[in-house]
Amino acid sequence: MIIKAQGYDILIEKGSLSKAGEYLDLNRRVIIVTDDGVPGKYAQAVLAFCGGGSFIKTVPQGEGSKSFGTLQDILKAMTEAGLTRSDCAVAVGGGVVGDLTGFAASIYMRGIDFYNIPTTMLSQIDSSVGGKTAINFLGLKNIIGAFYRPKKVMIDENTLSTLTLRQINNGLAESIKMATTSDPELFDLFESGNPYDVPGTVIEKSLRIKNEVVSKDEKEKGLRRVLNFGHTIGHGIEANCEGKLYHGECVAIGMLPMCSDSLRARLSAVLEKYNLPTSCDIDAAKISEAVLHDKKSNGDSITAVCADEPGKFRFISMKPDDFREKINSITENRK
Repeated sequence: MIIKAQGYDILIEKGSLSKAGEYLDLNRRVIIVTDDGVPGKYAQAVLAFCGGGSFIKTVPQGEGSKSFGTLQDILKAMTEAGLTRSDCAVAVGGGVVGDLTGFAASIYMRGIDFYNIPTTMLSQIDSSVGGKTAINFLGLKNIIGAFYRPKKVMIDENTLSTLTLRQINNGLAESIKMATTSDPELFDLFESGNPYDVPGTVIEKSLRIKNEVVSKDEKEKGLRRVLNFGHTIGHGIEANCEGKLYHGECVAIGMLPMCSDSLRARLSAVLEKYNLPTSCDIDAAKISEAVLHDKKSNGDSITAVCADEPGKFRFISMKPDDFREKINSITENRK
């Protein structure tokens, strides 16, 4: 299956990793970036199709690698290997690897080809598409980066077999986010069905939602902000959870205060169904401080995404005190 995105294709096919040479232009020098938490056989499968002089660069697993230091290591490897504008970079892994590799490709020699092969549920559902690349800086998530489209995204559902249930659910949180704002049928699947039986359907529906939004607002001037539902508070939680919560788990908590009372009750039940947290024990003041320094803040107000029922959303401008009240609601009732 192919989804047409903005200037590139998103290929969704079981077993595509073993046929990477058929789908990607790899007959040249290639740097394959992965992390030490990704099964090594995935990067090796890609390397088998690459031209002479190609190599694998492995970075440490985790959000800490989205840094200038790791970016510099990748750029150094590219430079020392003598990669030229006719060569390319391939990301094999989750969102951290995709963001790092895409950003490195965007600035190396003012831009070289970049392919993204996401291997986690979170990256297959969300971060691998849309053209955003970034690193973290001064405690702020994704504050340094670029919009840089991949040449192609290749999704092989078989790579999900090596993930833990917690990692799968972490990715599903992003799909639940999109269902809540944009697709009542997908929300019903999470609420009443069993998405574990149809991961391909979940991935496809999620990507179609994101692709439609991005096609109308690639640079996040307006509509694309809907994809930030749950993220403003979620990023504040993530910045202060000391790595105890995954990204999707933080987003899950961050969605709840931005719902109507009736939807919040339904969404809370959905999150609990997939073992996703609905509250946290982090100091609300610390979350608030991170939120108010987030890149989405604008002067003395913050543009927030709210949902009143599945498939419907609205943008509102909130004062800092109103946001603090929202944050208090997910830190007071701890599980």
